[in-house]
Amino acid sequence: MTTQMDEALLRSLTPSVLAILVRRGADFAAAEDAVQDALVEALRVWTADPPRDAKGWLVTVAWRKFLDATRADAARRRREDRVDEEPAPGPAPAVDDTLQLYFLCAHPSLTPSSAVALTLRAVGGLTTRQIAQAYLVPEATMAQRISRAKRTVSDVGLSPARAKSRAWGRFDQPGDVATVLRVLYLVFNEGYSGDVDVAAEAIRLTRQLAAAIDHPEVAGLLALMLLHHARRAARTAPDGSLVPLAEQDRGRWDTASTAEGVGILQAALARDRLGEFQAQAAIAALHADAPTAEETDWVQIVEWYDELTRLTDSPVVRLNRAVAVGEADGPRAGLAALAALDESLPRHAAVAAYLHERDGDLATAARLYVEAAHKAPNLAERAHLTRQAARLNARRSG
Repeated sequence: MTTQMDEALLRSLTPSVLAILVRRGADFAAAEDAVQDALVEALRVWTADPPRDAKGWLVTVAWRKFLDATRADAARRRREDRVDEEPAPGPAPAVDDTLQLYFLCAHPSLTPSSAVALTLRAVGGLTTRQIAQAYLVPEATMAQRISRAKRTVSDVGLSPARAKSRAWGRFDQPGDVATVLRVLYLVFNEGYSGDVDVAAEAIRLTRQLAAAIDHPEVAGLLALMLLHHARRAARTAPDGSLVPLAEQDRGRWDTASTAEGVGILQAALARDRLGEFQAQAAIAALHADAPTAEETDWVQIVEWYDELTRLTDSPVVRLNRAVAVGEADGPRAGLAALAALDESLPRHAAVAAYLHERDGDLATAARLYVEAAHKAPNLAERAHLTRQAARLNARRSG
């Protein structure tokens, strides 16, 4: 068994092993530490002596690691009871608490950044170093963030006693799926590549969730991720600069990911339980379906934005809708839609600049591009908007 195979298998087993320990009564933070210790041990010994039952081996070793830590802590109670619960060697139980673990890591008491970090650690099986590299923060900072998150959820477990009292039950209701999906979407959108492809990791975790729960919005999110990820190679030029959607080389889009995303979306939409991720995926699918930017079906995209507005009433959705209206009905119609929105919205100035340029008002557009560049959330976007302003100023002076 190769090291790469070991790591992939370990990461896939991490959530179910952690959930078993927590269900048996282990404190979440202590259980997560014990599972991480077991993973390290597995990487050390599996190459030379791979187990027949990988999950059972991990459960046994992680439980022993937890008991070792418990014995070393004189303040812990019921130590002898936990020793009696040590599982006998053999196959791990078939019960899979992975779904509850997703909900636990999306606990409403956690900040979005903490929920993302804990999901990657506990469900994704990534190391603290890998997560820190992905989010461009020091490892010590990420370790503190994860530690605080583990302490926050330590009192909300999967043990039979807690299940009976419903202490965690409200995080396992259908309505709370939206909370888990928002966390996974944050993972997909906010990650940067260290030695782990965080966007691909978000797709993997969403696939895993889709296998555990039959919910059209889970399918909608998976479809949306696949459709966006299909365009990844075309989003940046060789020098690292951003390439707008209309200018991307569509021949570089991943047709396999696109086809899979469209297929998943169609199956979800057929269930007639529309949600915001399905609507977003439908918009992405229309972009993917257009052979060229000029052939994009903007009228239908506006219709989907109308559905998305009805579902979310989000000002950001209305901002994106203004762009679509500008493409479907002309820039002045887009500017009229934009006029109803708060100018302090993120990227409002960039949208206004684009629509004014489309309307032929280059001076106003150039000024707004500069304003948008100053407000840009990252260097790549700032550089792109600055180039847009310079381009228009050069046209005006020429």
